[in-house]
Amino acid sequence: MAAEYQQEFVDVDGARLGVQIYPEPAGTGGAPMVVICPAMGVRARYYRPFATALHAAGLAVAVADLRGTGESTPVPTRACRYGYAELAGDVAAVLAALKPRLDGRPRLLLGHSLGGHATLLHLALHGTDAVDGLALVAVGLPCWRSYTGLRRYGVLPYTQGINAVTGLLGVWPGWGFGGRQARGVIRDWAYTARTGLFPPLDGVDTEAAVSALRLPVLAVSVDDDQYTPHGTVDHLCGKLASASVTRERYTAAQAGAPVDHFTWVRAAEPLAARLAAFATGLPRRA
Repeated sequence: MAAEYQQEFVDVDGARLGVQIYPEPAGTGGAPMVVICPAMGVRARYYRPFATALHAAGLAVAVADLRGTGESTPVPTRACRYGYAELAGDVAAVLAALKPRLDGRPRLLLGHSLGGHATLLHLALHGTDAVDGLALVAVGLPCWRSYTGLRRYGVLPYTQGINAVTGLLGVWPGWGFGGRQARGVIRDWAYTARTGLFPPLDGVDTEAAVSALRLPVLAVSVDDDQYTPHGTVDHLCGKLASASVTRERYTAAQAGAPVDHFTWVRAAEPLAARLAAFATGLPRRA
């Protein structure tokens, strides 16, 4: 049975972020806590099967809707200008709000797809003091050069076409991809696809800042991922020059079911066990 959660909210810069708090695992005081940042356009409640598996593996869990998605506001309109810098700041606000729950236990930040970009850029812009480790599941830079075969030549026009439409309309309506998104989010995402680089944010060279990050990272790519195949995850991991990176693949054989960029969430018990082992093994703070 899927675990129940408590819906809470965090106010930041005129936005209201929805955060789902799952109950503490029974009999595990001070269990590691994992804070999950979802993929583009994916509601926090979609991760309920994954959160349930993590809970069963002995972890406390919180899942935060990205700005403009699910229970979080504002709904993207032409008036919205936010992009990756604001998403990174939202991660900081959520961690600050959760601080009473996080203190005294290992803290693992977990990003999926766009949520992985937000977590990495949060650490690059705001530092690593609030967490002990980072997990990236199906997180890659969608640089067209990282794809193989004929698909390589379709990624660039596809991503830049979405960016062009967004610029014309002032907002991405979510036509067949990513849900409704603010123009800044699409602009920054399209930049990564075009250049293979993180965009500069708030005057910070994010490429250099990501390269300088020092913390344990577990980076997992997923079989049959239609958006971030293994090569895109390898490309991203190559940027983490100073981090202690453990690179793994989550296969359909391990999951016991077909998996892709989204469906791994519903067949995640073995992955949850691996993440629990990673979280439990994080170096303890002094």
